[in-house]
Amino acid sequence: MAMISYLKSCLIAAIWFVFLTFPLMVVKVNTLKNTVEWRWMNMLWVAIGAFILSAVWRWAMERRARGASQKEQESSDSDKKPSLGERLLEDPKLYRPLLGLVVALALLMPWVSEMYQVTIWVFALIYVVLGLGLNITVGLAGLLDLGYVAFFGVGAYTYAILNTRFGLDFWICLPIGGLTGALVGVLLGFPILRLRGDYLAIVTLGFGSIAKIVYENWEGVFNGARGIEKIARPGFFGMEMDISAATTFTYYLMLVMVVFTIFVTNRLKDSRIGRAWMALREDEIACVAMGVDMARTKLGAYALGAFWAGLVGVIFASQTTYINPASFDFMLSAIVLSMVVLGGMGSIVGVVIAALVLNLLPEYLRAFEDYRMLVFGAVMVLMMLFRPQGLVSNVRKTYTHSKKVHAEEANG
Repeated sequence: MAMISYLKSCLIAAIWFVFLTFPLMVVKVNTLKNTVEWRWMNMLWVAIGAFILSAVWRWAMERRARGASQKEQESSDSDKKPSLGERLLEDPKLYRPLLGLVVALALLMPWVSEMYQVTIWVFALIYVVLGLGLNITVGLAGLLDLGYVAFFGVGAYTYAILNTRFGLDFWICLPIGGLTGALVGVLLGFPILRLRGDYLAIVTLGFGSIAKIVYENWEGVFNGARGIEKIARPGFFGMEMDISAATTFTYYLMLVMVVFTIFVTNRLKDSRIGRAWMALREDEIACVAMGVDMARTKLGAYALGAFWAGLVGVIFASQTTYINPASFDFMLSAIVLSMVVLGGMGSIVGVVIAALVLNLLPEYLRAFEDYRMLVFGAVMVLMMLFRPQGLVSNVRKTYTHSKKVHAEEANG
């Protein structure tokens, strides 16, 4: 009876879907010949596809429900075995060889691949640092930021202007770009200290749009929609490098930047301000009641997140040698935010994996270019339904108290 009810529900869903799509998929009006074409085969394929999708969907939802009940049972069992993912992240015997293999492949990649592949990886690593920077603001502090691309643009335009008009070197402009981004992050943070949720999202979205409009219309400074060209690539002790050598050098520079960002983010996560960020994310009222300075904590999150965006903005401008306002639209902020959500809020490993997947797969699957956004939306929906915590969930530290030890201490 259960199987009959299951098939009946799938059949009803298929019939409804055929009914809703009938005018679009079956009826075709030819205005040139004043005729109506009836495409009955389309109706059949729609019915079959809807039936299969409904069956798969219901099976997945039932499996999700069973998995949730199983997790509840396992949570009550103190002797449960850790999963493979947890062992991979926590057991040094597993993650150290894997980490060594990844480092070796990363160092050898420019020498065994074409320059086109190296360029792709340079931009992928730029997105990794962007995702880790936004992970500070969104993942750790819980402050939704839809205008993160503005800080990225600030760093890029800072280097472009200082290099093309004042002749400053890349290495001088690199910290300046990061500090400029942090300053803009603080200026944005002051007016929105007391905003939360949807209001915070709207304000940050407006800030990102305003930044792009300023780039487009302030021609005296940003050169308008024409952008800024002939931006110098990074040098190495004054050595002359061609495009290939400069790209390889930028690749290794980004590797160092990724490692440095992971190290700093991990240390911040375990520091006093990192714990304040996570407390603010969980419950702002309780956090303030415990004595945490809300203004300083929020401004620190915005400033540090914007600092990394400004740094990689400088590297982005030096790699492309040309920037314009179209390079810093809202879609970039949405993609970076998607990396944080898909990877796992607050998870460093998850954000790195999600950034690489979202940037490399579109390049290596260009045969499906017309369906990339469709697949992207479907993956987002499925992730939010079946794994809302992300690819690699953030492992929270737990502290246990042994009753036996406590009794021994009391008796002693």
